[in-house]
Amino acid sequence: MFEVKVTADFSAAHSLRGYKGKCEELHGHNWKVEVQVSSPGLNQMGMVLDFKVLKDMLKRIITDLDHKHLNKLDFFKKVSPTSEQIAKYIYDRLARRCQADIKIKKVTVWESNNSSASFINE
Repeated sequence: MFEVKVTADFSAAHSLRGYKGKCEELHGHNWKVEVQVSSPGLNQMGMVLDFKVLKDMLKRIITDLDHKHLNKLDFFKKVSPTSEQIAKYIYDRLARRCQADIKIKKVTVWESNNSSASFINE
């Protein structure tokens, strides 16, 4: 099995619904997003997927999140915009864009240097 990983960043504000504490108030983060994809084989170029292609797919998705109040986006009107839900949001959108032979293995969202949440496709 081969695997590649790319990262990207975005900034956005959110407030956690149903949370008791500081994070229930509007606040922001500079999120780092890490995406891992895998494949049992390589393409004709000897790659799982060109890094540029994967970075471009990720960039198009996080552009919709960048400098936004996440609670106001349709997806996050139904669920609280936790790091876990942001990882799932990104995963779902990547899954629609990826080739069938590429498995999106994991999406990790870092809300700080010390805290992250992942959605893992097992």
